[in-house]
Amino acid sequence: MRGPAAQEEQQRHDDDPASDPEQRAEEAGDEADEDEPHRRIVSGMDLIALLAEQPERTAILLDVDGALAPIVPRPEDARVPPETKAELRRLNGRYALVACVSGRTGEDAARVVGVPGLVYVGNHGLELEPAADEWAEKLHRFLAETAWPRTEDKRLSAALHYRDAQDETAARKALDEIAARAERQGFRTRYGRKVLEILPPLEANKGTAVRRLLREHRLERALYAGDDTTDLDAFRALDGLELGIRVAVASREGPAELRAAADVVVDGSEALLALLRDL
Repeated sequence: MRGPAAQEEQQRHDDDPASDPEQRAEEAGDEADEDEPHRRIVSGMDLIALLAEQPERTAILLDVDGALAPIVPRPEDARVPPETKAELRRLNGRYALVACVSGRTGEDAARVVGVPGLVYVGNHGLELEPAADEWAEKLHRFLAETAWPRTEDKRLSAALHYRDAQDETAARKALDEIAARAERQGFRTRYGRKVLEILPPLEANKGTAVRRLLREHRLERALYAGDDTTDLDAFRALDGLELGIRVAVASREGPAELRAAADVVVDGSEALLALLRDL
């Protein structure tokens, strides 16, 4: 697995193969014993090499925002960089399954990623659940009664963003009130990275999506990479596989639980690209 993707950083450390993994673990915010990050990264390198040995039996499963696409102030402006698109095309020709599992709609995730031929699952797996359609109209009515300036209506779910709020404390207080009202009407709510999500009360998440994809494609080997709390469900979905690798794409806003649950920690979307190049 390569170190941080910045070229000058790679050149600076070419003569010290241990420095890149150690620095990446430190920058990712891993606060374990000082020797532990190095042991975890080395173990991750071994796992990734093992995974790459049998691509025809393996799934590569990836979150979009914060993993493949860098986080931007306006979600509609997010894009996967050209060099990452090239890697996704290569991986799609090599592995049994390459899928993007996103909180966006599948259609919007496909637009942001921009690579035809991949499998796109949106709405945190809700798009694979037929019962979700029953809640679409209820959600439409709820949003029509809810005044929030940065509302992303995904039909089966909604995301109320507050990344650009001048007063985040006041924004969270207002969103708490919206969340309480949504829950009284039977919806589920959860916070992510500067966003409140409103969802139908169904047992559907990125984990159920991952399990369904692996079952449909009859695969027992997989890598999943993500950056937020919702990706923990996908991490757990790899339990019991012949080989499952959990990759945390770390950031200052990312949850510590994700790093703790990961087999490999990388520092941002550029470092994830470096990892993908090793597959």
